[in-house]
Amino acid sequence: MSETASNTKGATYALRRKLPKNRIGDALFSIGMVARVPYFGTILPFVEKMEPGYCRVSAPNWFGVHNHIGTFHAIAACNLAETSMGMLMEATVPTTHRWIPKAMNTQYLAKATTRLTAHAELAESVDFASITEGADIVVAVRILDTASNEVVHCDITTWVTPA
Repeated sequence: MSETASNTKGATYALRRKLPKNRIGDALFSIGMVARVPYFGTILPFVEKMEPGYCRVSAPNWFGVHNHIGTFHAIAACNLAETSMGMLMEATVPTTHRWIPKAMNTQYLAKATTRLTAHAELAESVDFASITEGADIVVAVRILDTASNEVVHCDITTWVTPA
């Protein structure tokens, strides 16, 4: 990450850093995130790791995310991808800038029949100081089943501008 990104003090990331660095802190943060963004609650997300440039979020395989054949619904998987991307961006984008999702390119690679874990990552560091007009930042999200098979892959383009 760039020097600016490592000094991020946005409210969401600041809250996460104030909570205990354990499962209890993860659970409290996840509940708070769902309270702030209720739609994410449809997948029962659990934010396991959140830091500049990387975020890991899991979601259980429960009937509320099932499609007509009993597997993890494609759009529920997209919701999981967007959750992990959003928390990555909250931890990465400095308060001098803002972001919004712009596009999502999704590949459904295999049926998802277990709990899923999304790994959102930036391929390279971002120099936010150089973003003066706006820029596309792509976040790659790998969604894995419990056997570590990638079942969904998303590349989510975000639009970043000065605040």
